Amino acid sequence: MRKLRWKIAQSAEIRWWQRYLKHRSVTNYLRWKSDYWKTFLQQIGVHVKDTEKVLDAGCGPVGIFTVFDMQQVDAVDPLLGQYEKKLDHFQRSDYPNVHFFSTTLEGFQSSKSYDKVFCLNAINHVDDLAVCFEKLVQLTSPGGQLIVSIDAHNFQLFKYLFRLIPGDILHPHQFDLKEYKQMLIDQKAEISNVVLYKNGFLFNYYILVCRKKEGKGNGV
Repeated sequence: MRKLRWKIAQSAEIRWWQRYLKHRSVTNYLRWKSDYWKTFLQQIGVHVKDTEKVLDAGCGPVGIFTVFDMQQVDAVDPLLGQYEKKLDHFQRSDYPNVHFFSTTLEGFQSSKSYDKVFCLNAINHVDDLAVCFEKLVQLTSPGGQLIVSIDAHNFQLFKYLFRLIPGDILHPHQFDLKEYKQMLIDQKAEISNVVLYKNGFLFNYYILVCRKKEGKGNGV
């Protein structure tokens, strides 16, 4: 059942992007998104140095990788091929310093670790949540930062209801803030900041800024 829900969510994801971007100017949208990501980094208090290695896990077509021109950047998403084929707003050649990996986060392998690992608007979309949280922490360099955004349920009733029926088809995982925090704590990530980025009725949108303890090993 979990695998089926993930496949349905992935199919719905590309259709969502096609509808969302259909009437949006490529130039104007990319400029707006660049401003959005720069403001985002300021608001959550994360500074990325030019010399740092960055991972954008579950990057989408216009992820935070778009604002890192000087850094060594890897970007991972299983739908990259479809984005490039079906969306005018994404071409890999526009980002020469970014190495793209068209694979799931579960299947991503790297011989290096990263100073900054971003998983934004993505963790709710993965297949195996436990494996992905473990991998995100492993991929973070000792002393580095892991930044994860989550849509967290505000009501227990709707959380359990959405687990039973596809009330939120894009997101196969339904948890609250406490549960997401515990998943990171279980992986030995230190949560240094919890930012309520957007209030909602059913869900609040949070940014969890974590630091990996020194001496936890490198890479995966």
